[in-house]
Amino acid sequence: MNKPKISMETVDGRSLRVAHWQGTAGQGKGRGDNLPILFFNGIGANLELIQPLAELLPDRDILTFDMPGIGGSPDPVVPYRPWMIARIADLLLDRFGYDRCDVMGISWGGAMAQQFAIQFGPRVNRLVLVATSAGMLMVPGKISSLSKMADPRRYIDPDFMLKNFQKLYGGDTDGADGHVTRITPPSKMGYFGQLFAMLGWTSAPFLPFLSAKTLIMMGEDDNIVPIANGHILKTLIHGAQLHVVKGGGHSYKGTSNAADS
Repeated sequence: MNKPKISMETVDGRSLRVAHWQGTAGQGKGRGDNLPILFFNGIGANLELIQPLAELLPDRDILTFDMPGIGGSPDPVVPYRPWMIARIADLLLDRFGYDRCDVMGISWGGAMAQQFAIQFGPRVNRLVLVATSAGMLMVPGKISSLSKMADPRRYIDPDFMLKNFQKLYGGDTDGADGHVTRITPPSKMGYFGQLFAMLGWTSAPFLPFLSAKTLIMMGEDDNIVPIANGHILKTLIHGAQLHVVKGGGHSYKGTSNAADS
């Protein structure tokens, strides 16, 4: 198993828990076809949740970090906005010796990936947006799923998560693949800090100016971020490709084939 090196890094006055997976391709400085991946996780999600991604991409360096109050990062002392987190990611790339990278974000992290690409476009080779939206202009998900998202038991009660996994995320998996065991509950301050960060935020006015080759991935049965949001992103981002995962929910999929549009 490809395990990351974990470190505590202080960047722009914030202490953050950082994970660095080093791939096998020998492209440590981001050269050739195996550029490093800068990854932004979903709301309340600790970095351990992307271990399966690292295992699927053993030849790639991956850099990610827990947001303030999430996983192993201390609570935020002061509120933050997306541009601040994008700047922190930019400084971390410098610290780890990377120039250009591929940027990937899922759900809340997909919004952060857009912010990074808007703010630091020359560093972005390719952009992958998963189960995400353009922010406050998004088409909302199902009320029944959003209400479960707000229930803190989804982080602290594995039985609750397993029982409600499909209602939460949609798709044709039940969460029994190890996802639940990798969850570390966020602090209240950390979780609400992430909510506050995106309050009133939208990428819509800036997306037409993105130059990075962009792939948008949406689950056909996503209960939280409906597929319509992927079509909005595709319309706004010049040349973007939309990949719809059949049978896929919010970040999770079964064994169905995917369809492009």
